[in-house]
Amino acid sequence: MTIQKNISLKNLNTFKIDAYCDYFARVSNNDDFHELTATSEFLRSKKIILGGGSNMLFTKNFDGMVIKNEYAGINIIGEDEDVVFVKAGGGVVWDDLVSFSVRKNLGGIENLALIPGTAGAAPVQNIGAYGQELKDSFFSLEALNLETGNEIFLKKADCKFGYRTSIFKNELKNKTIVTHIILRLKKNPIPDVTYGGLKRELNYTDRSTYTIAEISDAIRKIREQKLPDPAVIGSAGSFFKNPEIKELQYLKLKEIFSDMPGYKTESGLVKIPAGWLIEQTGWKGKEIGNVATYSKQALVIINKGSATGSEVLEFSEKIKRSVIEKYGIALEKEVNIF
Repeated sequence: MTIQKNISLKNLNTFKIDAYCDYFARVSNNDDFHELTATSEFLRSKKIILGGGSNMLFTKNFDGMVIKNEYAGINIIGEDEDVVFVKAGGGVVWDDLVSFSVRKNLGGIENLALIPGTAGAAPVQNIGAYGQELKDSFFSLEALNLETGNEIFLKKADCKFGYRTSIFKNELKNKTIVTHIILRLKKNPIPDVTYGGLKRELNYTDRSTYTIAEISDAIRKIREQKLPDPAVIGSAGSFFKNPEIKELQYLKLKEIFSDMPGYKTESGLVKIPAGWLIEQTGWKGKEIGNVATYSKQALVIINKGSATGSEVLEFSEKIKRSVIEKYGIALEKEVNIF
């Protein structure tokens, strides 16, 4: 384990923002972690954990320590007649874990194909797409407390999962490193094809079943068509959450904006597609300086090449103001701001 000083994070965040950190260390096992926690640099610095860097926006240099989670490995650790328990290191690329499950015909995360990031970051955000969320297949996780060095074991209920949130974005924010996650995947999966765009891509018929490989392949095609390749264009994927509002508020807005889409949630609220709101306020494909919204998906803010984090943040605030002025709905950032 080596501590590096004054390291550029440009190639470690998908927005490609050229920010620097005071200290940088890679951790791939508990011995590395405990060695790191004994150093003076660790003890005197504020800290953030870095996975794939896909949900972060650096608006300035980070005056602290960035710890890169590189815990590796994907293993089947148990099973019964119906389910298989799969354990993955926190540093595993999320899509590699999806591909592993699809190859084994284990259902539960196939709709989450091509989501950027790592397995350790997935529960922080409770990632979700196309009718699935991580919490649907999540069983437990192992983590280390950055303050005490103690191991933490959390079951699903302990994680307080919500829409794009968890205990790790609240009580345990920046206080842990997720070393391993354990998923409960189904041996006889029944794929979810209810999402409209997925139905169209599958050329949906009355077939009673699709394989999870067919589902995963279809979602990959959709995402590749709609979203920029982070290796080519800097972005963090969806910048904003889809807002959830009370049904009465939605019905009143619907009287004015008859084409406004809305989807009832389990909690009784109505979810409005943020991309639709942004597009309707004229921001789709709009450019200001080094920042723009992606021409194929208004929910994605992109770095045209040399944007600073502050420019991206200012651009996002202008979008928020436009949506509030027209619809009275406050968009909430999905991206973590540093």
